[in-house]
Amino acid sequence: MATHEREITEPVDLCLPDGRLNPAARGWSRQPLHRANLRGWGRTKRWEYWCVTTPAHLVALTVSDLDFLALNTVYVLEYGSGGREFERTAIVPGGRGVHLPETIAGASGSPAVVVGPQRPTGGKVRIEIREENGATRLRARCLTPSSPQEPGGTRETVEVDLFAALPAGHESLSVVVPWSERCFQYTAKHTARPAYGTVRIGDRVLEFGENAWAVLDHGRGRWPRSVDWNWGAASGRTGGHTVGLQFGGRWTRGTGATENALCVDGRLTKIGEELEWHWSPDDYMAPWTIRSAGDLPLVDLTFTPFHNRSARTDAGLIANRTDQCFGHYTGRIRDDKGREIAVDRLLGWAEDVHMRW
Repeated sequence: MATHEREITEPVDLCLPDGRLNPAARGWSRQPLHRANLRGWGRTKRWEYWCVTTPAHLVALTVSDLDFLALNTVYVLEYGSGGREFERTAIVPGGRGVHLPETIAGASGSPAVVVGPQRPTGGKVRIEIREENGATRLRARCLTPSSPQEPGGTRETVEVDLFAALPAGHESLSVVVPWSERCFQYTAKHTARPAYGTVRIGDRVLEFGENAWAVLDHGRGRWPRSVDWNWGAASGRTGGHTVGLQFGGRWTRGTGATENALCVDGRLTKIGEELEWHWSPDDYMAPWTIRSAGDLPLVDLTFTPFHNRSARTDAGLIANRTDQCFGHYTGRIRDDKGREIAVDRLLGWAEDVHMRW
């Protein structure tokens, strides 16, 4: 085994009746088994983040409830010099109308997540996440932002309709990261889920078919006021296998838990050690390295970015600095069976985030 951490194999409540962390919830699982029964208000954060990639383009959907406001976002990136990048975010003061359920999107019987008007105008966003035909259906609608070059120009309608399949037996990472009994995070990370569908931008259609992969970041917890983190993920076929990479850094240090895992042909390898991240905050487009310890490391990868999605926000209660770089992973990984697998230009991302919320 690649971890010392306790594996959870039966359903468990995240919280005790008084809202403190349930000691039985500490650990990780190969399938979503935690019920995130968070109560009350105060530093409570809930979100669903889906990113679906192809070799030519990607789309990311975010629904987040941060207690005092909600953020619903559609992000589209087309690679290459002629490609487009745009983001539309709807801010909902007080989180009115945004309800994220205790159970996870992608689990049998999960209720749907639906936010925003059916036909949004202006800066509004409609996002729907629901289980359908053995997959998670991701739908969204919004208008493209005005172009800085043509602020009065016509905005196009964006319509997302994608499916993230969940093959039988496909394993994912769920883990509780405990800072204290009253400050903790439950996260579920799905990688390497085959995807298909379309994104329509005005009259143009972006196809998601062969070599399209979905990643989910599902989060429920109570957070510190200020935190820094790294997150890296990638999905695809490489070295004769279907591989999903899931790596985290900084925010888990000192908790006894990590969010590090490999998914090889649907089987999860949980990594219990903190990984060594190296990158340049002065040049995010320079190569990053992510490595585990030892002479036979489980992870030995170089990440080479081709695009940086950079965001800066300072809005009183919330201050955010995000550099999410999209690019390719190359190197080697080793699963808990001891198999060494070559990773050759696996598409994904790595990010450096500071959050005050």
